[in-house]
Amino acid sequence: MKKLIVRILIGVVALVLVALVVIFFSLNSIVKKSVETVGPKLTKVDVRLGSAKLSPFSGSGQLTKLFVGNPEGYKTPSAIQMGDVKVGVEVGSLFSNTLAVDEVNIQAPEITFEGSLTGNNLSKILDNLEAATGGGKADPTAKKSDKKFFVKDLVMKGGKVNVSINTPLGDKGGTLALPEVHLQNIGSRENGVTAAELTRQILQQLLASATKAVTENLPNLGKGVQDIGKGLPGLGQGTTGQVDKAAQGIKDLFKKK
Repeated sequence: MKKLIVRILIGVVALVLVALVVIFFSLNSIVKKSVETVGPKLTKVDVRLGSAKLSPFSGSGQLTKLFVGNPEGYKTPSAIQMGDVKVGVEVGSLFSNTLAVDEVNIQAPEITFEGSLTGNNLSKILDNLEAATGGGKADPTAKKSDKKFFVKDLVMKGGKVNVSINTPLGDKGGTLALPEVHLQNIGSRENGVTAAELTRQILQQLLASATKAVTENLPNLGKGVQDIGKGLPGLGQGTTGQVDKAAQGIKDLFKKK
């Protein structure tokens, strides 16, 4: 009898170990599929991930080629592109309700800010995300069984913002440095945030950083608009007022979705 029980226990342990191995080796494909399935539902744009390499043994990992497309009606090919995203998680939290992430390090992200007098792409994506998640209130998409997250430290640096602005006086574009983004203690061990809320907070900060980069360089962009205005046929000395109006419109577009 005792031998039978021992054999059963050994068999159960073996099954558990096999299950863990399967989970470990399929973890990367699970992460990739989750990003590409949940991402578009929340942002209403195309979201793709090149690959995920995560080790449940060391807790370290790397996501490669994260692509976030643009909402319908925008011409630029993407809103956000990230080459490599390095992450480090607490191994002990992998099987808990809240996954503790020690660090997220994003190097050289490429952001595209496409705007006109009717709005801009980044605000539209954030608007879609807030509508899907309840705008920072209780997330209507969340389930009690969903994994929660606690991110201790997140850094984005070395990035750039590709600016494409359309005004009645013509188009203006350029590439600007993206100010460093540094977030700490998103959620907590006791009250982690959902994947949707985590995405919302990161995108919100990213939008603020991109907006800061563009608004601080509005004088240069304004000069470009003036140059465009001077080259338009039929515009004489009265162009100044139209340029000022266009420049104010550029500032206002940051407030629109």
